[in-house]
Formats: sequence, C-alpha cells, structure tokens
Amino acid sequence: MSRPALSFFDDVARSIAFLSRLPVADRFFIGHDGRMSLTVRAFPLAGAVIAAPAAMLAGLLAAIQAPPLVTVLLALALMAAITGGLHEDGLADSADGLGGGRTAERALEIMKDSRIGSYGALALIFTLGLRIASLAALMAVLPPLSLVILMMLAAGLSRFAMLYHWQALPPARASGTAAGAGQPDAGAVRTAGGFALAGALLLALTLHSAGAAGLALLACAGTSFLFTRHVRARLAGHTGDTIGATQQLSEAALLAALAVML
Repeated sequence: MSRPALSFFDDVARSIAFLSRLPVADRFFIGHDGRMSLTVRAFPLAGAVIAAPAAMLAGLLAAIQAPPLVTVLLALALMAAITGGLHEDGLADSADGLGGGRTAERALEIMKDSRIGSYGALALIFTLGLRIASLAALMAVLPPLSLVILMMLAAGLSRFAMLYHWQALPPARASGTAAGAGQPDAGAVRTAGGFALAGALLLALTLHSAGAAGLALLACAGTSFLFTRHVRARLAGHTGDTIGATQQLSEAALLAALAVML
C-alpha cells in the first residue's frame, strides 16, 4: 500500500481518537505533532465509524421489534459512552456561555466553567429529546439496515458540519483545544467535503427519496451556517465547545427533517 494511502488511514485513526474514546494504537501517532489541520479530512469517515456500534445496536433491536424508545435510548447511550459525551459537553457549555454572557469575554469565561447551568441543561434536554423522537419516528418507517446506514451517515455528515464551523471562524482564544489543534487546511476540508457528498448521495439512495435527503441536508447545512453566524457575532471566533455544539445541532436538525419528511 502506498504511503499516501497509509497516511490517510493514519488520519482516520487519529480522527477517531480525537472525536471519541475508542482505543487507537500508539503507532498512528508516531511523528505526529498533535495538530489536526490535515487530519480533519477524515472527519466524516471517522464519524461514521464512531457511530457504527450504536447504529448496529439500533438495527439489531429494530430487527427483533424492540420498543422504539427503548431502542433509541440504548443506542444513544452507547454513542455517548463511545464519544465520552464530548459534543454534548460542548453544546451545554456553548449554550451556557452564549445564553448567559453579555460580552464575549464573559461568555468565554462561563464556557470554561465545568458546571452546567440552566441554558446548558435546556439545550441538552431539547436536542437529545429531538434526536430521540426523530429516530423513534424513523424506526417506524425504515427497515433495520436503512436505520443503521442512516445513523452512520448522520454522524458523518454532522462531523463535516463541525469542520465547516471550525474553518469558517478563527480561534476565539489564543490557547485551548481548538487553537492548539490548528485551523483546518483548505485541501483537507475539500477532501472531507468529497466524503460528505458521497454520504449525501448514499443517504438519498438509502431513503429512496432525493427530496427527503435534500431537505435533511439543507436542514443540517442551514443549522451549522446559522449557528456559525451567531457565534461569529457573539464571540468573533470558535472554541472547542462551539465546534462540538455544531455537531449536535446539525445532527438533530438532519434527523428531525427526515422524521418530518418520511
């Protein structure tokens, strides 16, 4: 296998380690400086891989006709265990900071506080509730295999949405996880966009509906765009928390749009 091909698989492994708690062998980090500028090209694929265990659990339970709410709750609990609640934490911190901070400085200060406030709690409740309700509704109209593919694609596409947010804004802080990881390379974003486009086409084929897939993608893209615009106005830059929040919001929007359309 050629070195570029090996390098890409290294990036997939590094992306999985960055976005989840899944164990990744040390050999993938030999000589790596910790920056993610090029590694982010694998984010959509890594997102799909990270979601695979939870998606397969949901598909298995759907195949034996387990209750939809039980199925979805177990699958999302497994997903949270795999990611360590990384993106949920970012959503809660972002909601607290953006909701409670009158100035950018105060908002960033609140976002560094590990305690959760009312804005963060409400954001988690409503976003998680929307994902649960949407997936439960989709279970009623999709065969188990389609549900598995859908959950993996939603995870991959929402990781591209967070990459868009990351690239569109400069770091809001001089230090921190996002600043230390570096800005995404333009070529890496284009590569990730190619994977996202392939995922979009596969979504349309899985659903047998270009219209439903198109609306879902519009909801995902529109949500990430509007949230990025809001963060730009409030903070003038991104943080690790706002990047994670973008993933949660865009995935919830995608699933909700599909639940409405199908």
